[in-house]
Amino acid sequence: MTVSELAARLGLVGVVILWCALVWRARPALREPRLRGLWITVLAATTAITLFQRGVVDALTSAGVTVHTVSLMRNLIGVLSAGLVLLFVVDCRRSPRLRASVAAGLTAALVSLLVLDLLGAGQPVTGAASAQRPASATAAYWLILSIAHLLGDAVAVVVCWRYSLRTTERDLVWSLRLFAAGSVLALVFWCGYLGHLYGLAPGLLPWLSMVMGAHGFLRAASLLVPTATALARSAAALRTSWRLWPLWRDLVTAVPHVALASPRRTRLQEVLRPRYPLVLQAHRQTIETYDALLTLQQYVQPDAYERAHRHARRAGVPEDRLACAALAGAVGQARRAVLVGMPPSDPRPLPGVTHGSPQTLLGIARMWPAMTDALPCRARTSPAAGHAEPR
Repeated sequence: MTVSELAARLGLVGVVILWCALVWRARPALREPRLRGLWITVLAATTAITLFQRGVVDALTSAGVTVHTVSLMRNLIGVLSAGLVLLFVVDCRRSPRLRASVAAGLTAALVSLLVLDLLGAGQPVTGAASAQRPASATAAYWLILSIAHLLGDAVAVVVCWRYSLRTTERDLVWSLRLFAAGSVLALVFWCGYLGHLYGLAPGLLPWLSMVMGAHGFLRAASLLVPTATALARSAAALRTSWRLWPLWRDLVTAVPHVALASPRRTRLQEVLRPRYPLVLQAHRQTIETYDALLTLQQYVQPDAYERAHRHARRAGVPEDRLACAALAGAVGQARRAVLVGMPPSDPRPLPGVTHGSPQTLLGIARMWPAMTDALPCRARTSPAAGHAEPR
């Protein structure tokens, strides 16, 4: 595969990803004023990148559209996208006068390109590479086109990076940084493209196409940051729910009043048919497990934690898991005490449970299968015998 073929394929893949990202983020972005400018900016850039692909140009020319028309539309939309980049980053700085200046400059650049093309100041370049060249061959046209892009991308790099250092909202930070990184690649492209137009690097165009493809990936990534964050949260919640389920099921079965709903028959059913969104379900199971642990402290036997700790050490449990193993053993004994009908007593707080964290609960859940039956449990006091069975 030649460099040109590889560049063409990567370019098409990048375009498809960009359009998918735009469609996916359209509804939430258009509803949120803060994200609307970013979405529209990426839309304009995606349209220009699409019209830069040789396969797209060939398809349009086969449909009767001239190469000159495609090039002119690409140039105008490209300059529009550069102006929208400036308007987007200037809007972040809330400067109405500067935004008006950018809008006036953008209008002047677009009108200048149209006038140069309509006046026929130069003829489009013909040949194999003409589909990816500007609509006009004049130096003035090239300079207006290149300077508009270079100016917009240079300002975007500086402003997006600086603003990302000032905000504390994680999604916005990464969106701005990825947008800035994409603008860096756009600067590389336009510097190289200007050199290519002036004949300084005639074989550079395929490599520049790959740079533009990478730029497209970063633009798509800047749009998909909220989606990636939501997926990461859902994955973390799914992992928490899956690992916590055996402990949660056993405890809420013994102390059912802490649960909003009874557990399903299997763990797989619980994650495949969640009653709530995954994040909410994991949060609910964590709270219910913690509430059950607090209730079961009334059934913890004296020295249960210490005996479970010694049992876990003798069983070869690693040092960093001994505390959780001891908690699992003591809670397992308390759970069985509830199930056999033992009366509650004064609560015996367990280490690390009063202010237990999700990590502590997950640690207990990890040791639960091995430690739940580690300690023997007294049977319920018999009214006839008047004493408990020996442990």
